[in-house]
Amino acid sequence: MKILAVEFSSEYRSVAVLEDGNLLGHAAESGGRRIIGLVEQALQGAGCEREEVATIAVGIGPGSYHGIRAAIAFAQGWQLGRGVNLIGISSVEGLAARAEQEKIFGLVNIVVDAQRNEFYLVRYEIGAGARRLVEPLRLAALAEIEKWDTAGEKIVGPDIVSWFPRAINLYPDAAVLGSLAAGRDDFVSGDKLEPIYLRETAFKKAPPLRILR
Repeated sequence: MKILAVEFSSEYRSVAVLEDGNLLGHAAESGGRRIIGLVEQALQGAGCEREEVATIAVGIGPGSYHGIRAAIAFAQGWQLGRGVNLIGISSVEGLAARAEQEKIFGLVNIVVDAQRNEFYLVRYEIGAGARRLVEPLRLAALAEIEKWDTAGEKIVGPDIVSWFPRAINLYPDAAVLGSLAAGRDDFVSGDKLEPIYLRETAFKKAPPLRILR
């Protein structure tokens, strides 16, 4: 079964094609917005036609709200057009898997900028071949992360060194996302796929238009 994985939750954006857990094609860029271009590049690298894709895996964050929304919209359109399986996977789960790949072992704080001097935080105990969730995803204040950084705790995340100098920059990647999707079957319909966003969404209704006479 061929999986097309799309990970756009950070400024490092990537697409990968995998089959039975094996990476066939990969494309990435920093700061771009070209989902279709990256998809075509990854498919060409894999020698894979669009019709061969059975599942699309999407990194649903937390992270870049616009990037995640764009990836979800792409996946929804593909599912409508071709009837493929669709699965959303937490991007911080992908970061934990990347930390394991990079041999960042022990208690690891995965931190993603949430704006407003807050951060998405999840804590894993990571070893060779094992990842154990220690604390589930939540919002944390800047002062809390600074305290752990000063104490020498391991902190990883996208572009996080600009905030915490002892941290390690680590980015979600579609190849890792696809390998996680290979072992799962909790598929969803496109309308059920939503970004991970821990804040309540508040909309202020605009007042009615006044017609001047």
